[in-house]
Amino acid sequence: MMECKEKIERKALTLGFDLAGVTTAAPLSENYRRSFQDWLNKGNAAGMEYLGRNIEKRFDPSKLLDEAKSVICVALNYKPPPNIPVGPCRIANYALYEDYHEFIKQRLFQLADFISQSTTGKNIRFRVCVDSAPLAERLLAQRAGLGAIGKHKSLVHPALGCQLLLGELITTLELPPDEPFEENLCGDCVRCIQSCPTGALGGDGDFDSRKCISYLTIEEKDSIPENLARKIGNRLFGCDECMLACPYQAAAPGCTNKDFQFFPQRGVLQPEQILNWTQKDFEQYFKQSPVERLGLERLKRNARICRKNLSL
Repeated sequence: MMECKEKIERKALTLGFDLAGVTTAAPLSENYRRSFQDWLNKGNAAGMEYLGRNIEKRFDPSKLLDEAKSVICVALNYKPPPNIPVGPCRIANYALYEDYHEFIKQRLFQLADFISQSTTGKNIRFRVCVDSAPLAERLLAQRAGLGAIGKHKSLVHPALGCQLLLGELITTLELPPDEPFEENLCGDCVRCIQSCPTGALGGDGDFDSRKCISYLTIEEKDSIPENLARKIGNRLFGCDECMLACPYQAAAPGCTNKDFQFFPQRGVLQPEQILNWTQKDFEQYFKQSPVERLGLERLKRNARICRKNLSL
């Protein structure tokens, strides 16, 4: 089965993923579940009520697929090319690409087909997960050897940095697991914590979504409190500050996947341009983009905040 696993990981790389590893479908440590529950109890999830549902599934991949034995974890580097044009409104780097959900899903389905064709005589079942399923993706990726979880709560790979999109293929096929990534990559570094404009990353290792600019500009459905709106600055959608502050990210190479469509023009938007958009304008500009799910009205809310902050 070791040879089979190696073939699967090589195939994942040929499909365009930058990292691939295997872990078991066994539950994650109970300590993680308890810590997550404590985090929820503090109100740190803000309005993301869905995070409080299906907690048992989140930390046990086998509850997402009956008789699951293994989880194949993959990662895609999305660091943009250098010297891209920058406008007055900033959009998180991942949103400068096509919607990663479908991109990664399609390739995981291709990987599942490859496994089925390569292992004749076995009735193998799969479940593809990309962000939407209740699954502790970063913890599983760490257990599959893809990297460590940094103080900014994102996965960090020593060569590829932390701007990585994750996906999982849960399967009933039993594969030898890779060694977990045990190295502490952060050490005494606190650059990510210091870079957070709102203090969402606490020095004690806690994270408060209620202060996070990514949460406020993407997940928050109501108006944004004035004290936090001022700190949003010119960030129209999401925030990259904690990841860009990471030394591993600074040294990371750019995205090499030519199939992953990149739209640099999304980074040069003007607030007034957005405020004058019709629904049709919005849909045409952000078709098949992560921004599409935000909706025009909330994007205009963010544009008004950016306009006000830029005028200060």
